Amino acid sequence: MFYHPFRHLGLKFLSIGIAVLLWLTVAGEPIVERSLRVPLELQNTPERLVVVESPPSLVEVRVRGASSVLRRLDAGDVVAMLDLGQARVGSQVFHVMSNQVRVPSWEVQVVQVAPASVSLRFEAAATRIVPVAPVIEGVPAEGYVRGETAADPPMVEVAGPESALRLLKEAVTETLSIEGATASIQESVTISVTDPRLRLTTARSVRLTVEIKPAPSERTVPNVPVHLRNVAPGSKARVVPAVASVFVRGPLNVLSTLQSDSVVAYADLAGLGPGRYNLPIRVEPPQNFEIVRTQPATVSVTIR
Repeated sequence: MFYHPFRHLGLKFLSIGIAVLLWLTVAGEPIVERSLRVPLELQNTPERLVVVESPPSLVEVRVRGASSVLRRLDAGDVVAMLDLGQARVGSQVFHVMSNQVRVPSWEVQVVQVAPASVSLRFEAAATRIVPVAPVIEGVPAEGYVRGETAADPPMVEVAGPESALRLLKEAVTETLSIEGATASIQESVTISVTDPRLRLTTARSVRLTVEIKPAPSERTVPNVPVHLRNVAPGSKARVVPAVASVFVRGPLNVLSTLQSDSVVAYADLAGLGPGRYNLPIRVEPPQNFEIVRTQPATVSVTIR
């Protein structure tokens, strides 16, 4: 097939005419300048470093172009970029050059950037494992108390500049309310660190378990027999008084069913010969409640 330069000659002249008309329209527009506050984007920050002083988030860029083009231009269409590939530990000054500003079209020319330079300080990046500190507010319902609180996981990893990590003691949870609770609470809560230069590298949330249990009550168990133990063979012993009152503390449901024969009180005569002694009343360690005291605290024992 041969090329015929004069084929469709009318369409070719029409295309040239439209192109010339468009050029004349644009060329006839006034060239104007406009200032925009645009985002400053940090690029190529070395992994081993962190910026410890926040740079300005916006810079002012002055652009030039045809008025119709700049009228359509939005601040989000222009971005100033700062290459941190050569950053090192310490303070450095980086220049924001015109050729580091990204514009949407060749018809937009960058005239000036202000500020023309940005001072940044860098520190070595590090990580640290810190405990999770639950934040609990409120009180349980009447008759209940707060028991142990556990976080899962109990520790989290935090990354950031070494100087900030040295000051970090813990990561804290969002506040969990136990107001009016009558049963243990389990809930997933977010965690955070207060220093904005630091960030969590592992868990962003933990599962908190707060034990809510019945408040301990106190009760007096009267007429508990005082037994004598380890009486020497062939000896006889007498105890006065023969019964005592035992004051106990524990869950109400346990104490309400407690009887005098459920508590074992005794005086230990191990190694004692004939004579009269004042001995302390001892109580066998209970399973579900706590011994507060006995009344009387001692008994008189006569051994013959």
